[in-house]
Amino acid sequence: MLGAKSLSKAVVPSSLIENPSPGSLQSTRLALHVNEDCSSCWVYIASGCQIYKLQIPLEDSLISEGKESLLIPVHTEVMNSLMVNRCPHRSEIQSIVLAETESTGYSMLGTVDSYGHLIVSKLDTTGTDVERLTYSVLPRDCGIGESGWAGLCFSPTQWSTAAVARSFCKTIDVYDQDIHVRKLCTLWYPSSLNFTKSSHYGNEGSILAITEGSQLTIWDLRMKENGGCLQRICGSLGDAFYAVCSSSTGNIAVGGADRTVTIYDPRRWSALSRWVHCSKYEITGLAFSSVDSDYIYIQGVDYEVFCGQWKDSSKVFSFRGDSNWLGFSKCQNKDVLGGWCDSGSIFVADVVAKESETSMPQGFANGFP
Repeated sequence: MLGAKSLSKAVVPSSLIENPSPGSLQSTRLALHVNEDCSSCWVYIASGCQIYKLQIPLEDSLISEGKESLLIPVHTEVMNSLMVNRCPHRSEIQSIVLAETESTGYSMLGTVDSYGHLIVSKLDTTGTDVERLTYSVLPRDCGIGESGWAGLCFSPTQWSTAAVARSFCKTIDVYDQDIHVRKLCTLWYPSSLNFTKSSHYGNEGSILAITEGSQLTIWDLRMKENGGCLQRICGSLGDAFYAVCSSSTGNIAVGGADRTVTIYDPRRWSALSRWVHCSKYEITGLAFSSVDSDYIYIQGVDYEVFCGQWKDSSKVFSFRGDSNWLGFSKCQNKDVLGGWCDSGSIFVADVVAKESETSMPQGFANGFP
């Protein structure tokens, strides 16, 4: 069973960001990385054309719970904050992604703006060196198209492979570093994309899941027939999908306007589970737990984020921001969650596996030795 080890709340210094830009419905303007000693994490956020990073401590704290397992955050101070100088965008940044590389001590920071301009930088994960610009790719239309939300994801097996979604253009561009590999055209406006981690189709880095309108489409980047579209799964008519994610076992989760999370088995593309009306409002963010893939983190368009067991459709715990989310993300290989509110507050939750009370001796379960 999962449980929160700590929940911290910090405030972005007003000298760093005075008035954050509003962004789009999808809160994809935050990424985070946990330092090797797990004592702190770097939180990267985007406002306007700039990237900022803040170092926030990960301190063990006594978790207080309110009604319905609502966690109460502990206030903490930002250890360090500065602007990242190696992401020269000319329009508002829409998405940030951090990819862990095989090289020890480095990660790749990818950013994409509202016109689809992609910049990928090599970062020192200790936070002391961000002066290594790796490559920059202009959109195929050179940025003369209509601006809007743009999404980004890296392949889980090869960080050099990246996919950029442009909502108003209804396109997905796939790159191998700065080389354009393929263009996918969607029927509806794409709102989320994710490379699956399943090896069922022989190459887990080639299957791309995209939410567009009221359907989930699965694309095989190696396949040329039908434009590479492998499967189309239609949801409720008029209820758009806003979020998609994949687990280490290959299962795919999707959620959106119907406030329902559906888990699909990629071997048969049939629904394994449906958690109906699990959120009070539209679902805009999903992430499977890295500790136990039977658990999933769900973020709604309101202030609440909660962890639940999708097989049993049961909520484990939740926490709330103090205003609308501008950015929200989970660390790639750890259950550390970060959220940024338009009030300037940043929430960081560290989640770990806990022994269930049934596995403890009766005395310990009752709270005494």
